Amino acid sequence: MVTVLKREKETTGSLLRRFSKKVQQSKILLKARTLNVRSRPKSKTKKKKDALRRVTKRKEYDRLRKLGKEV
Repeated sequence: MVTVLKREKETTGSLLRRFSKKVQQSKILLKARTLNVRSRPKSKTKKKKDALRRVTKRKEYDRLRKLGKEV
């Protein structure tokens, strides 16, 4: 929780600016936005397709690495 106390002779505008800066630094809004948006779960075919793509990329990377063409 973010708390900001008003200083002596501080305007409400500067108090609000300090408060909003503290809220942004604490990443509370970022967490709230990610919790607010819910993504749909991937289908089985999409999961399989992604996994297959990862496997083939890894094999190609290993093959090129053995040939000395990839660092």
